[in-house]
Amino acid sequence: MNALKLKKGVSRHSAYNLRDPNAEINEVHTLAVLVANEAGVLARVIGLFSGRGYNIESLTVAEVDHLGHRSRITIVTTGTPAVIEQIKAQLGRIVPVHEVHDLTVEGASVERELALLKVAGTGEKRVEAMRLADIFRANVVDSTLESFIFEITGTGEKIDAFAELMRPLGLVEIARTGVAALSRGAA
Repeated sequence: MNALKLKKGVSRHSAYNLRDPNAEINEVHTLAVLVANEAGVLARVIGLFSGRGYNIESLTVAEVDHLGHRSRITIVTTGTPAVIEQIKAQLGRIVPVHEVHDLTVEGASVERELALLKVAGTGEKRVEAMRLADIFRANVVDSTLESFIFEITGTGEKIDAFAELMRPLGLVEIARTGVAALSRGAA
């Protein structure tokens, strides 16, 4: 029995490395995929992930070049380094895929997400929700006498933190866009 309820593994608070040295570590990677904007391309890309049992943490798709008929798919996925390399190689072999970039390893990048949060409450809870929204730089995009809808942009961690603070204040519903990311610099 583990009286201290310690989890096996490494944490920034632990002085002990309890991980199996032979186990491979899953990493989170953000992939930017430039594809032809035509019917069925997204289904083929997603089929690659589902057919091989790879997980998608976040998926964002939008047309980025109207004249060139190109769309950008931003995928956040997890896997061992070997699995990530396999995903990139297999994405590159799909015919309508023009470019595959792993923003996680190619250098510094900027990642943002947008979320809408509906918070219902009155009285002091309503005032506290407005105070927290101001701290997190969330905007009120809709308001009734009983609820607010906040719009917040930032990293996934920022949105998670804001949502956790809104839960006891009456968080009713949340909608998130998924990650949009670009590499930093001119290239």
